[in-house]
Amino acid sequence: MANDKSKNEQVLSVEERLKSLYQLQTLLSQIDKIRIVRGELPLEVHDLEDEIEGLHTRIDNYKAEIEELRQKSVAEKEKIRESQAKIEKYKEQLDNVRNNREFDLLSKEIEFQTLEIELCEKHINDYARLMDNKAADISATEETLSDRTHILQEKKTELEEIVSETKQDEERIREQAKEIEPRIDARTLQAFKRIRKNARNGLGIVYIQRNACGGCFNRIPPQKQMEIKMHKKIIVCEYCGRIMIDPALAGVEEEIPAK
Repeated sequence: MANDKSKNEQVLSVEERLKSLYQLQTLLSQIDKIRIVRGELPLEVHDLEDEIEGLHTRIDNYKAEIEELRQKSVAEKEKIRESQAKIEKYKEQLDNVRNNREFDLLSKEIEFQTLEIELCEKHINDYARLMDNKAADISATEETLSDRTHILQEKKTELEEIVSETKQDEERIREQAKEIEPRIDARTLQAFKRIRKNARNGLGIVYIQRNACGGCFNRIPPQKQMEIKMHKKIIVCEYCGRIMIDPALAGVEEEIPAK
């Protein structure tokens, strides 16, 4: 099997491989255009899903904070009840004081517990204000969540329609591309895929345009152009690394630069 593969690769001339490679590039470029038609929708959908998840988390956090504030309010109310009970007890003891010293001590305790009640009431009011703010935050976040959920549904529907319209075309083109791949040796095909992956416009093979590389548009020396036209070996651009072919092999008419 390995010998058959090696023999097959030897039978295929450089010209045949380059021609097949350019045909493959043409098909893959069509798939790229289909993806461009879909635009940024998949990314937008993904970003919206992440944002919605974040909004749910934010609402859960607000609710947890409200519950924590509520528990603190309960604790402060319990302190108030304890201070009120102490005040009642101290007032009863005032009726049985034996000297001014005991009277002053009890009066100070009553005053202290009264201040404790005022402080607890202040804390309760602060917690109530914070809980109102958190409730308002929840309401605003839920409104944003509802809006984002609605937009997400619209984007998903739009994406599904576009995918449905283009899926059949993309699958057909992919099948054509798979039929071409065996006509290219494994090493060249792997190199082409690597170049294409790193290229901004997805072009792994280009033809010469106006004496320049069709990918980066850097000028190609006449001697190298002659080598490219001979189809004896695979030549890459020294600037961008793309595989280069002559216009004739790509099936296009050569452009003659204006003098």
